[in-house]
Amino acid sequence: MQAFHLSLGPAKVALDLGDGSERGEYVDQDYILNTLGRPHRAINLMYCYYPLDEGWPVRASELPLPDGKEAGFAWDYAYDDYFPYQGGLEGNTEGEPFRQMRDVRRHGQDVILTLTCDCAVSDEQIVKIAEDLRPFGRLMLRVNHEATGNWFAFNKRYTYQEVADFFVRFHNIVKKHAPHIRTVLCIGDDKPDQNGKMHYEDEFAEAIAATDMWSTDTYVALHWGWPFDIAEPGGNSHKRTGNSETLRGFNFEYERFMARSDGKTRPFVVSEFNADGDVTGPYEQAEQLKDFYLRLPKEAPCITGITFYQFRDRGRLGLEIEDPNNPGVGAAQPALAMYREVLNMEPYLPMMEQGAEAAFPARLRWGGSEDADGLAIPLTFDKDPVFCEMLFEGEDIGLNLMMELNGRWFYKKPGVKHIDLMPAFFQSKLPASPSILPLRLFAPPPEGVNDPAQGDGWEVDYFTTIQSAPQPRIRYAPATSIAQSG
Repeated sequence: MQAFHLSLGPAKVALDLGDGSERGEYVDQDYILNTLGRPHRAINLMYCYYPLDEGWPVRASELPLPDGKEAGFAWDYAYDDYFPYQGGLEGNTEGEPFRQMRDVRRHGQDVILTLTCDCAVSDEQIVKIAEDLRPFGRLMLRVNHEATGNWFAFNKRYTYQEVADFFVRFHNIVKKHAPHIRTVLCIGDDKPDQNGKMHYEDEFAEAIAATDMWSTDTYVALHWGWPFDIAEPGGNSHKRTGNSETLRGFNFEYERFMARSDGKTRPFVVSEFNADGDVTGPYEQAEQLKDFYLRLPKEAPCITGITFYQFRDRGRLGLEIEDPNNPGVGAAQPALAMYREVLNMEPYLPMMEQGAEAAFPARLRWGGSEDADGLAIPLTFDKDPVFCEMLFEGEDIGLNLMMELNGRWFYKKPGVKHIDLMPAFFQSKLPASPSILPLRLFAPPPEGVNDPAQGDGWEVDYFTTIQSAPQPRIRYAPATSIAQSG
């Protein structure tokens, strides 16, 4: 079969997705891919690291509070109630978040690791974290996010200047031991202080200039009192903001970031975004979110990526709501159908460019979700098929692949011999006349980590060889017709 070289590049505005937090459990990437139909640029995982605390690494909400007190707020615990980071000097990379990170990368996505951290940890502990994360490619590391707030344990224990200095120390150590990892500073503040600055930007001036990426967290509606109270009219534990005000705020923040870095630009991302259904209800949630995504590229062109928080939530901040009877089951919200539309809109689609004809065996390169070399294999369809699948033979059965056909993405794990591609036609039908559609395929690392044995540049690039083109089975009629069966 004929095949062509194919390059994968960044979207104008990248779409990322939060998966698991203090409000919900991690959902595996097979389920998310089959639900949404395409992968994200990156998946955000939320963890904490307080190894000097008594009780660590037990999750904070499972530890008793002093004097028999009960929590009345999401951040009333000894430390932040995220999943405990199980690596570092005290742990290993067999548990979490590493299993989840491998799952994310196998499915053709980069990792965003949000890590809240005790500012008293040693340089040696940070070095070990950098070494833990080194094999995971172009990982984005968001350390002590929302750092100008007052709710996380690191903000309660340390001054803003100390938090800022810790970020710079963490950044410098990571850059020495894993320079391909990108650090993310999250301090956005869209309401200027009396001097026209973001709050505490003076304290964070060095961090603004040092970091690889700037970030803000924004909710156009949020019930921060969850799960300890209910959002009702007149309450003081929730808020709602108009889209126009929020978009203007991004531009202000970007101007202040630029001013504190001598005009040198960085990627500016929204690391958490949603409209809380506790406040808006499910229908207005979907309406406000769609309006926001439609307006964002034109009204805030400074934004290069946005993370939807999150896929499944115990409250109403998810595309699905977790079933209280079974945490492994989610109930889709109207926002999920809206989000599927956004995933397939410009400018949120990644760039794919077809090149010269390729020969087999072909070498594929995975540098990340915004930088990869794959193949495009033209498939001819006379009309809408009844059966369409790809068959793999020989060594190629062991390949780990992400494939796209007619706008729908599919995952093939090592050992799988055939993939049913019919879902590519369930929502997007073909004309009656013959059509040629490219089957696009890329090869992320099958173990989710890069391989040092591949030599120089292994931290960024992973290489795979495909021996031959997979064989299509395309049919336009049932195996047995009604007439034949009587």
